[in-house]
Amino acid sequence: MNIIEVKDLVKKYPAFELKEVSFGVEEGRITGFIGRNGAGKTTTIKSMLNLIHTDGGSISFFGMPLSSNETEIKKRIGYSTGTVNWYPRKTIRDIVRVERSFYDSWDGEAYLKYMEMFGLDEDKTPLELSEGMKVKFNLLMALSHRAEVLILDEPTSGLDPFSRNELLEVFIELKKHGVAVFFSTHIISDLEKCADDIVYISKGRIVAAMPKDAFMAEHARPGETLEAAMLRMEGGEINA
Repeated sequence: MNIIEVKDLVKKYPAFELKEVSFGVEEGRITGFIGRNGAGKTTTIKSMLNLIHTDGGSISFFGMPLSSNETEIKKRIGYSTGTVNWYPRKTIRDIVRVERSFYDSWDGEAYLKYMEMFGLDEDKTPLELSEGMKVKFNLLMALSHRAEVLILDEPTSGLDPFSRNELLEVFIELKKHGVAVFFSTHIISDLEKCADDIVYISKGRIVAAMPKDAFMAEHARPGETLEAAMLRMEGGEINA
């Protein structure tokens, strides 16, 4: 079943517009959200989280409209936008002490597991973390309250190849437990390793929203990778 439904989403800016964006995200699947810079990925994600005002369309989670169930829904989802500016001089321990108070479902065992996996130190402050470690800290916070949905905007940004692969393995393990993972990325090879479905946006409209295998069968030429197919399509082969 679709755990997220985005229908006819419209957002208008002076120089850009989301044009009736529609797609679904299924429970227990990893969905890769692809498109070049400025295509509308971050605008779509912010709309999905009610972080910006939209001009039309609807968004629902777990069969409930976001517009009237935002508090309940946000307790059941995790969000990460790569790096984030936490209190720079507070320790991770202090930040977590405050953060976990917002979630009835905070999982102390999961928190300790990902702390160890990501190699984080509770006595460090965000100011003392590298960009890659800041990404890991942000993901730690998203993963520690047993979220049923993860919405991630460039989550592997700043991570070295080993850490990226480690994170993809986390995603694969989470989906076995029914978690839906929706993430945007410019590192298309990551999607080739783990994605079940592809949502492809170009110039504010959805070009394709389908299982990865179906996307490759429909859009890729023999021998092409997902990245090569996308680059070719962006080069002018997308139907207007």
